[in-house]
Amino acid sequence: MSASVLTIVRGRIDHLRALMSGLARQTVAPLELVIAWMQPQREHTLPDLPFPVRHVFVSGDALPLAAARNRAADAAAGEHLIFLDVDCIPSPTTVEAYGSALAQRDGVMLGEVLYLPGGLPSETLSFDTLLRDGVLHPSKPAFPSHGMAEEPDSGQLWGLSFALRRKSWMLLGGMDEKFYGYGGEETDLARRAAEAGLPTFRVGGARALHQHHTVHIPPLQHFDDILRNAALYRAKHGVWCMDYWLGQFAERGLIAWSADRPDIRILRHPGTQEIAAARQPDTVLFS
Repeated sequence: MSASVLTIVRGRIDHLRALMSGLARQTVAPLELVIAWMQPQREHTLPDLPFPVRHVFVSGDALPLAAARNRAADAAAGEHLIFLDVDCIPSPTTVEAYGSALAQRDGVMLGEVLYLPGGLPSETLSFDTLLRDGVLHPSKPAFPSHGMAEEPDSGQLWGLSFALRRKSWMLLGGMDEKFYGYGGEETDLARRAAEAGLPTFRVGGARALHQHHTVHIPPLQHFDDILRNAALYRAKHGVWCMDYWLGQFAERGLIAWSADRPDIRILRHPGTQEIAAARQPDTVLFS
């Protein structure tokens, strides 16, 4: 079956070039790459690929992450949809592994992601060379070296790398565009998929390398987005998402919140200096 690779972009053009270079080295080429630009103009100095590249545009000052993924999926022609974050460089077998898994089972497929330090020439080095510096996220489960393993926790879905059949995406209605700005939209999709009876699988061979960008701990620069989207998720599903960040905000005296209360009360907003102090050195790869 044919697979479309979808990515969403605002800035980070060097990361996009490295993603595209990785797609050019696939053991099984995708049908196409669809880029959803969350900015008025596309970048024209991009690598040539041996398959079509299609461009769509999504407006919105706040990051329209859910809407951008939906517009990319609307434009895609493939029977399988592979969502790759612009920061990700796919391994040579990513498209093949996702395609094989989706041909066998209907479900939400997750690929393993390792994190790279900054300063590497990601576009020019081979995947295997870059892989030597890749670091696994300590909170993520182990992935099989090949094949697929069912994942009982649908909440393990993350927006960096996942895939599902186009017909399943359409049955779910895509992502809920009431989520905008940062956070929550993929967790909502995962929960709705599980409620619809779609299992989640960890897929061997669908590795990706996450190119470095600055990390904030906690992500105070997304304070308002996280509160709004967490409250929306709570209203829809009766439980909180992003509770680890909400807990960090509460510890700093920014909000009154606990896991068993139905709402969030803002005590104060983080100041400019506080947000700047949350920025981590480049040696910190993930939050």
